[in-house]
Amino acid sequence: MKHIVLLLLTLLLIACSPAQPPRSEGEPFALRYAELLQMEETDSFCRVEVKNPWQQDRLLATYVLVPAGQKLPQGLPEGTLVRTPLRRTALLSSVHAALWLDLGCGAAVAALADTAYVVSPRVKQLCATGAVPLGSSLSPNLEVLKARRCDAVLVSPFENAGHGALDRLDIPLIECADYLETSPLGRAEWMRFYGRLLGCAARADSLFDVVEENYEAARKQVAKDGGRRPKVFCDLLTQSVWYQPGGASTMGRLLTDAGADFLWADRPESGSLALNLEAVYARAREADLWLVKYGAPRSLTYEEMAADCPAYREFRAFREERVFACNTLHVPFYEEVPFHPDLLLRSLSALFHPATAQQAASPFYTPLRHASRD
Repeated sequence: MKHIVLLLLTLLLIACSPAQPPRSEGEPFALRYAELLQMEETDSFCRVEVKNPWQQDRLLATYVLVPAGQKLPQGLPEGTLVRTPLRRTALLSSVHAALWLDLGCGAAVAALADTAYVVSPRVKQLCATGAVPLGSSLSPNLEVLKARRCDAVLVSPFENAGHGALDRLDIPLIECADYLETSPLGRAEWMRFYGRLLGCAARADSLFDVVEENYEAARKQVAKDGGRRPKVFCDLLTQSVWYQPGGASTMGRLLTDAGADFLWADRPESGSLALNLEAVYARAREADLWLVKYGAPRSLTYEEMAADCPAYREFRAFREERVFACNTLHVPFYEEVPFHPDLLLRSLSALFHPATAQQAASPFYTPLRHASRD
């Protein structure tokens, strides 16, 4: 009887003891490449910090992700509360729509901006079957947001700029600074944050592991094969400015990883370099390959290039017909590459080193043609 009484007293004391509050500080999440993102997870919420890309000692935004079916825990840290999983998102970029589809969350795209510029067939199908046009990403239709009862809007941050009328809505704005990362895998790793927003963290982590594995395998294969690296430069003169990727930019690093001797790899900039014709000619006149990315209803030709700028004829890559082009109005470059840089890496490494290409890769850049051969 004494033992029973002691047991009952013990249980009574436990029942009357105050419940332990959930941890207010979580374990840092092991991100391997993303520099603008920091996450920590606790038993009951996930805290996410987005660094200010222009002042990295400051934060652009802080989010506290709490499952929708869970009572709000005590001691939540400061930040924008986001109930997960998000069910009805408004996306200002088709880049994220493609990722939502990869994660099996296409049904969570309630509205999408700039639908007239969608290239990917699968994103077009998404627009046809569920995602309502949101108008321009620069001035989204607020009535659509309200009518679709969106639970979050994914926006792109710009330096010294807010989001206009969106800032006044009672809807969480998710700052998608992924496009400002300086490495291909750094940007792709943001899918792990988006997976937590959508309630599919394990799926997002698994997908990123595959992207990372494929990217590293292709990069190491290029390094192992060795051989001469072709000298490469990019794009076209726009009025009086010729933009080249900085050596520390996502594209600059990707070109180097794919086995190119990118001619501005020595530059430390993580964005684009604004150069003039003379500066590009001085470095690139004897380059082996010329990569041109453009968007036009019709395919670019050698004749059109020469008509736009006769000086193009002075570049060896032009004379020897080693110009490769990507028409972004026909090829889903912007929708498929950001979260799958491994696909572009394989495609470019096959272009730069065709003799050692291990697998057929879908080309993003194809040989430029002559008008007379169309």
